[in-house]
Amino acid sequence: MADDAPAEAPAGGKWYMNLPHCKKWNSQVEHGPMMRECIAECVGTFILCVFGIGAVAQHMFSGAQDPWLVYFGWGMGVTFGIYWAAGVSGGHINPAVTLGMCATGRTSWKNLVPYTFAQLSGAFWASFLVYVIYFDYFQHFSGSDKTTTGGKATAGIFTTFPPDHVTNVVACIDQAAITAIFVGTIFALTDEKNAGVGSNLAPLLIGLCVTTIGASFGLNAGFGLNPARDLGPRMFLSLSGWGTKPWTVHECWGMIGWFAQMVGGFIGGIMYEQNITMHQDDEDDKEKSE
Repeated sequence: MADDAPAEAPAGGKWYMNLPHCKKWNSQVEHGPMMRECIAECVGTFILCVFGIGAVAQHMFSGAQDPWLVYFGWGMGVTFGIYWAAGVSGGHINPAVTLGMCATGRTSWKNLVPYTFAQLSGAFWASFLVYVIYFDYFQHFSGSDKTTTGGKATAGIFTTFPPDHVTNVVACIDQAAITAIFVGTIFALTDEKNAGVGSNLAPLLIGLCVTTIGASFGLNAGFGLNPARDLGPRMFLSLSGWGTKPWTVHECWGMIGWFAQMVGGFIGGIMYEQNITMHQDDEDDKEKSE
C-alpha cells in the first residue's frame, strides 16, 4: 500500500528550499561569492534609494515645507539598505564607499567595478518603482510634461541639481567635501580599534550621519554622497521621457557631480587612514610592550 503520510517539512520550516528549480538560492556553487555580493549590493542600494526618492516625491507632491521629511527618508534609507546587505557584501551600497575601501585595503580592487554596476542597477530600479507608485501624482502635478527645470520640474525628485546661483566649482567642492566626511565617518564607526560601535548599531549611526549632512549641507547641490544614487536615477530619467536634460542642465552638472563624489570617497578613506589608522597601536606592539 502506498505511503500516504505527508512529507516532512524541511528543518527550520524553510519550505522554499525545496521548491522546483529554486533550491538553495544562496548556494555558492550556483551563484559564486561575487554574484551573491553583487545581488546584495543591488538590493541594498535599491532599499536606500526607494526610501530616499520616495521621501522626496512625497515632500514635493504633498507641498510640505519641512525638509526634515527628506533628510529622514534618506538617512533611514541608508540604514535599512546597509542592514539588508551588510551580512553578504559589507553593505557598501555606494561606489564612493567602495572606492574608499579599495584605496585603504579594506576590500579588494576587483570588487570596485562589479559592485558599482550592481549599485547603479539598484538605484535605477528604485527610481522605476517610485515612479510607478506615484504615477498618478506625476500626472496630476505636471501632466505629460517631463521637465528638469521650471515650476513643474520633476527630475529633482530622482537626482540632484545645484540652484542657478551656485557655480559648478563650488558644488563640486561641496560634494567632494561632504562625501569625504561621510566616508571617513563610516570608517570611524566601523573601526574596532577605535571607538567602534559594533555591527548592530553602526548602520543606524551611518544613517544619522546622512541625515546630519543633509541638515548641514543640503543647499548647494543636495547631499548626494553617492554616485549610484546620482547616476542610476539619471539613467532612469533619460530612458523615461526626460531626455538628455538631466545630464546637461547647469553646465552639464549630471556629468561631473558624481565624479566629485568619487573623489570625496577616495579622500575620505585616505584621510582616515593617514590621521587615525596609522596612529593606532598594532596588537604586536602591545604584546611586545607587555
